[in-house]
Amino acid sequence: MMERVSNKWMATVASMWIQCSSAVYTFSVYSSVLKSSQGYNQSTLEIVVVFRDIGSIGGVLAGLLYSAVTNGGDHSGFCGPWVVLLAGATQNFLGYFLIWASVVGLIKRPSVPLMCLFMYLSSQSMPFFNTANTVSGVQNFPDYSGTIVGIMKGFSGISGAILIRAYNTFYEGEPSKFLLMLALLPTLISLVLMLLVKIYKTNTGDDKKHLNGFFAVALIIAGYLMIIIILENIFSLPLWVHTATFILLLLLLASPLGIALRAQNEDSKRVLETLSFDSNPLRGHPELLRSSSDFSVPEDMAYHELPSVSRDGKGLFDEEGMNLLQALCTVNFWLLFIAMICGMGSTMAVINNLSQIGQSLNYTSVEVNNLVSLWSIWDCLGRVGAGYLSDYLLHTRGWARPLLMAITLATMIIGLIVIASGFPRILYVGSILIGICDGSLWSLIPTITSDIFGVRHMGTIFSAITLASPVGFYIFSVKLIGYIYDKEAGGDDYSCFGTRCFMLSFLIMASLALLGFLLAIALFIRTKTLYSLRRLKDSVK
Repeated sequence: MMERVSNKWMATVASMWIQCSSAVYTFSVYSSVLKSSQGYNQSTLEIVVVFRDIGSIGGVLAGLLYSAVTNGGDHSGFCGPWVVLLAGATQNFLGYFLIWASVVGLIKRPSVPLMCLFMYLSSQSMPFFNTANTVSGVQNFPDYSGTIVGIMKGFSGISGAILIRAYNTFYEGEPSKFLLMLALLPTLISLVLMLLVKIYKTNTGDDKKHLNGFFAVALIIAGYLMIIIILENIFSLPLWVHTATFILLLLLLASPLGIALRAQNEDSKRVLETLSFDSNPLRGHPELLRSSSDFSVPEDMAYHELPSVSRDGKGLFDEEGMNLLQALCTVNFWLLFIAMICGMGSTMAVINNLSQIGQSLNYTSVEVNNLVSLWSIWDCLGRVGAGYLSDYLLHTRGWARPLLMAITLATMIIGLIVIASGFPRILYVGSILIGICDGSLWSLIPTITSDIFGVRHMGTIFSAITLASPVGFYIFSVKLIGYIYDKEAGGDDYSCFGTRCFMLSFLIMASLALLGFLLAIALFIRTKTLYSLRRLKDSVK
């Protein structure tokens, strides 16, 4: 039993480390060298990038694979979440390695469809990592699903800034080497740690306290990276400073291990106390037990005897949970899906065009790279903050999570309008708002999915909902942004400068974000009463 308690926390740390190496939001760093080396215009580049986002369709495959190899249980043999992580690592290496080989000329320049396949493979690894780590975390901490999802998604969101720190320290100005690093580093980390990621359905001590410790580490790392990026914008830092700050970053990333060890020690003591309680001859006679000076009933005993809203794969709407086909037949699924076309599609269009937006507004390449790094930080804050806040408001006030989703989409409307204005340096403000909103959506959707449809098939259903991201990205980025950009561009290099390049596109996306906001409000109204069940459960606790 004590070994199982220990591994529950080590599994969480391993998942966090895999998440922070998952290469999210780094495309803008190498998009220019990919465009120039392959001779693409903006529309062709957008088509290639769409397949990067379409790679999220692998999330459905990842969800199905996860269900097959875990079946909701704890498998320590030839099955378990590590199989999903291995599949993700394999695709990550193949995708990025082949893109790197194309850029440096190691292989013959591939056709556009073949490059789309390479991009698809590289991005398809991310939903495999996310599914294995996030769903395992939810099953290990079912009563704090929002917090653990926020932590996992937060470390995934900040991964771009972490990898760019490594790039600036060792390979600054050589984006082709950055591609090789993306092929090797996440793959090796996943292969080393994947066997530690398992499911342990144990009811231990104060899980919330230690999860808050992980939450604090994520915020500290985000704040640290933000300070470094700001200093780089003000001063020209020498190489030894880059090296020193990167070493300190590695130490901060190692700190969750200490939290896990403390949690292990506390939970081991709790197990011993529980074993002593089980051997007590007064057990079964609470009236005698309460008067005993030698033993006491654990505070959460009565609570864990209650039926859980989210435990064992049960959702708010269906006590047995729903599979993908059942979920597809519900109004709630399509409300979420269409709202995420408007939301996730817009945020993906912004981040994948951030380099071109910066260039059109005369930002330097260093400033563009800093925008990408800062985006990762805002995204991390949105993911961690929304996960923590949704749990807090649900447990204390009974607020349904779709209300936070509606607030997020309303904020996104403001961010899109801010970027469309094109005022000097306004891109920093707009990227902050959109980055936080992007992270918030990626944190809220998995927990809303588990609340509504149950955790048993959460990975598959959540991945199906996130197909809204490539659908929205294709509509917004290729059919809208790419078309208007090329129409306004001039010259042989297909470049466009000024606010005219993106203003109309972003105003249209803001209008569609308003539609997403209205759909989120509709989902909130439909689920408001049912979410009160969770608050009733917590009041009993």
